[in-house]
Amino acid sequence: MPVPPAITRTVLMNQQLPAPRVIDHVEIRRITIAPGAHLGLHVHNGPVFGSIETGSAIYQIEGEPETLLTAGDVFHEPESARIARFDPEEDGVTFLAYFPVGPGETPSLTMLDS
Repeated sequence: MPVPPAITRTVLMNQQLPAPRVIDHVEIRRITIAPGAHLGLHVHNGPVFGSIETGSAIYQIEGEPETLLTAGDVFHEPESARIARFDPEEDGVTFLAYFPVGPGETPSLTMLDS
């Protein structure tokens, strides 16, 4: 019987960015959104990469189809893209969000009128 490898590596996302960006650190946040909470239309000042730990959420970039994200799924919110939805389902959602940050920057979220 073959012996399984001790280490496996799987690429979950390989996202090309639209332009080169100077990065001097990456901020990682664990974010939990309770069931029934709705973030609303928003943008980030830089790209955001994430992975769902528990629960599920409806994710949608404005003008694109909705996607159901569940545990183990990864996502990308492009810099300045209008995020129409990141709404938890009935079980809420907890995810890790990775913010590549340039010198002197602080990751931010700006709420927009719909």
